[in-house]
Amino acid sequence: MVRSGHDDLGNAITARPGEGWEPLRCCLRLARAGDDIALVAYRPFEQRSVWSEVGPVFVHLSGCSGYADEGRLPEQLRTGPRVLRTYHADGSMDYDDIAVVTHGEDVEAVLLDLLSRPAVGLVHVRSAEAQCFTYEVRAGAETQELGQR
Repeated sequence: MVRSGHDDLGNAITARPGEGWEPLRCCLRLARAGDDIALVAYRPFEQRSVWSEVGPVFVHLSGCSGYADEGRLPEQLRTGPRVLRTYHADGSMDYDDIAVVTHGEDVEAVLLDLLSRPAVGLVHVRSAEAQCFTYEVRAGAETQELGQR
């Protein structure tokens, strides 16, 4: 995506210096002041459906190793305000279980509760203000690892 000079929707990618508040989708941390980043269009679902919306996310333009600790929530992006948008295993939205995590509250307990529910297959953790996608947590073996810290 970034190497082509365009995002997945064909928008030209424009570099900008990080200011220190931007949540980076590539490595699941906040940008550092001066980081070379861009805002790009991103669709978190692989399959197309009415729920597979596209939205903006910040990414590093180069030199990012990604997020390595998949069994743990990202430290800088684990507190509210967040919307935890729930989906069934087939990717359809689970409207009954959507939750809001307030400012400063840790998302882990709410995530574990949501992922223990039979209807919930995955949860999108989103910014409460802009509703931008930040990261996803799926039900399964990695869910048990979250509660063991």
